[in-house]
Amino acid sequence: MKKKRIVVKIGSSSLTNAKGEIDEEKLDDHICALAELRKEGHEVILVSSGAVAAGFARLGYCSRPVTIKGRQAAAAIGQGLLVQTYNEKLAEHKLTPAQLLLTRHDFSNRDRYKNAVATTTELLERGVIPIINENDTVSVDELTFGDNDMLSALVSGFVHADQLIILTDINGLYNGNPRTNPSAIKYDSLEEVTDLMIQGADANGSKVGTGGMKSKLLAAKTAMSLGVPVFIGTGKGSRKLVDVLEGHGDGTYIANQSLKPVNIRKQWIALHSNPNGVIYVDQGAEEAILYNGKSLLPAGVFKVKGTFQKGDVVQVHGTNGLIGKGEISCSSDELKKVLENKEEHHTRSIVSFVEVIHREGWVQV
Repeated sequence: MKKKRIVVKIGSSSLTNAKGEIDEEKLDDHICALAELRKEGHEVILVSSGAVAAGFARLGYCSRPVTIKGRQAAAAIGQGLLVQTYNEKLAEHKLTPAQLLLTRHDFSNRDRYKNAVATTTELLERGVIPIINENDTVSVDELTFGDNDMLSALVSGFVHADQLIILTDINGLYNGNPRTNPSAIKYDSLEEVTDLMIQGADANGSKVGTGGMKSKLLAAKTAMSLGVPVFIGTGKGSRKLVDVLEGHGDGTYIANQSLKPVNIRKQWIALHSNPNGVIYVDQGAEEAILYNGKSLLPAGVFKVKGTFQKGDVVQVHGTNGLIGKGEISCSSDELKKVLENKEEHHTRSIVSFVEVIHREGWVQV
């Protein structure tokens, strides 16, 4: 098997016992499986939950805290415990981990996003296992990923992973809840995640986690949009992750060969940027950028809304509403002047910029 880049997501329920403490047996099983991947020559990125779950018992909570301050305090204790344990366990296999704590702001800020990508790539090139978690000690609701399922999908995109493996306590996706419906049918493989599947999924997580099958489906859909195939399931033993790569995993494979990897620039524009304005294009321009792979030219723009500068991201609206987002090559003032000249002289003005949005800085929604 050729060398692959694998993102493995392990949730709280897969790391801890019912009391919220780190379960040594579960953790040992995961560590041995990760070590086996490395032994086979694959690169590994671990997205690990468990900080809050590992810490809340030390604070005297009987269950996972629901307040922000409670979760942050639990994470402050649990993150240290979690990383210390990973260090000790991986050292037994002569493997070195590195911790990265990320928030939504690290993705929405272009420079921080690039730095996260560069750091992760450097660690992989040095043979280190990046262990990524949300920075629960400082995150607030409006800045969180909601769960580490989505974080794992976003990470799998920016490292251009060959596979995202989401480990959970259910062996894949079913057309019903197998815990309450014995006749529920399991999907061994899927080519897409539909909105109907997401709407019908159980959103409730375990007592020590935040996610449920709904969050995993949302993560899978995001990863697929970035060209990353996904596996959702369970397993036991040192070969469980290798088995997944070989097609024998106990779960559901979600893959579509027609989907291709998305470059880092387009990922940021599509998923993390905050548009600063809106431009409106005519039907000819809409068809050119949607169906012919063309850049957006000044002649196709007929209206500008908002204030933006060169390099900002703007929304693009066509004849029937929003069609995409793109990195603008001029300021709103420059573009408005072009439109004024077009109206005044009824001709295409000669402008200082060739394209309004280059095709490499454009993403369709």
